[in-house]
Amino acid sequence: MSDRDAGGPAARPPRGMVDPRAPRFGAAITSVLLLVTVFFGLTGLSTAQAASADGSTWLITAASVAQRILDPAFLLLLLAAILFLWGVAWPRTAPWGVLYRKAVAPRLAPPTEWEDARPPRFAQGVGLFVSVIGLVLQLFGVPWALPIAAAMAFVAAFLNAVFGLCLGCQLYLLLQRAGIVGRARPAAA
Repeated sequence: MSDRDAGGPAARPPRGMVDPRAPRFGAAITSVLLLVTVFFGLTGLSTAQAASADGSTWLITAASVAQRILDPAFLLLLLAAILFLWGVAWPRTAPWGVLYRKAVAPRLAPPTEWEDARPPRFAQGVGLFVSVIGLVLQLFGVPWALPIAAAMAFVAAFLNAVFGLCLGCQLYLLLQRAGIVGRARPAAA
């Protein structure tokens, strides 16, 4: 019997299941990326003000679309959004998942149980949604929008990485109980 058959380190998860430690690993890396994004958002174009004759004005409102796009916080949040999209659309090839499977999982004991892959994938979608809202509002010149969106995504990633509390997963489960996502609810007898 091989390691794969015995559930050893090379064991693959059952279809539609994931090692519960993998999303936490990805959330740890993502939270660092988002924390840097928040820092650049708070110190960059999104929150900068300039003195004017009629008081202070937001620099972002006077910036061109190209300047808004080239803001380091925008570029970092765009990177996070691309990673979230990758995790939703192609989870088997998403960078943090591949890194976990190739470099981290072989050094750990096999998981004692697997979890449904749909809630973490949905959580990636929530992160994508929040990131895209911040990016779009930055493009429209809304002050503070980008660092607030990045901070919201950071809090969710941090809670998952440190405490194992996946807010997107919890939202998925609530929507599943309401019959909005996931398996159809069983018919009443």
